[in-house]
Amino acid sequence: MDYEIVLAKEEDREELLSLYHAQIGREGCPWSEEYPSNETIDFDLSRDALYVYKADNKIYGAMSIEEDEDVNNLPYWNKDLQPESEFARICVLPDSQHKGIGRIMLAFLHEELRRRGYRGIHILVNKLNTKALHLYDRFGYKNVGECFMYDQDFFCYELEL
Repeated sequence: MDYEIVLAKEEDREELLSLYHAQIGREGCPWSEEYPSNETIDFDLSRDALYVYKADNKIYGAMSIEEDEDVNNLPYWNKDLQPESEFARICVLPDSQHKGIGRIMLAFLHEELRRRGYRGIHILVNKLNTKALHLYDRFGYKNVGECFMYDQDFFCYELEL
């Protein structure tokens, strides 16, 4: 299947919301009808920070480059990896999981962040999201701490780019 990973556009909004809502109730995913929302998409679109994995003109996955000062200020991040970026809301349509899309998207994200001049990357991972934890472990992310934010227990994962 030929695919492309591109910045999301306003006309992708409805399909993105459907993708996000398809994650609700899945193991380790605390998302709800309220999050991620239209406002989340607005924020990501305004910063050219929302990427979609498309094939045959259909969105199969999405991920966002995040800006969250509360997360950036956690004490666990390696100062030697500055400037460091964060990503969030990486997801794949449930019926398209286990086909390598998440790995492709994450590899693209790493390259894009290198291109933007970042030396490191960090992410909060819900402790119950075993699929995400497995993916990040495969890419060599290190668990550098734990925190409780947004009513969830997280592992703090970090990678040198």
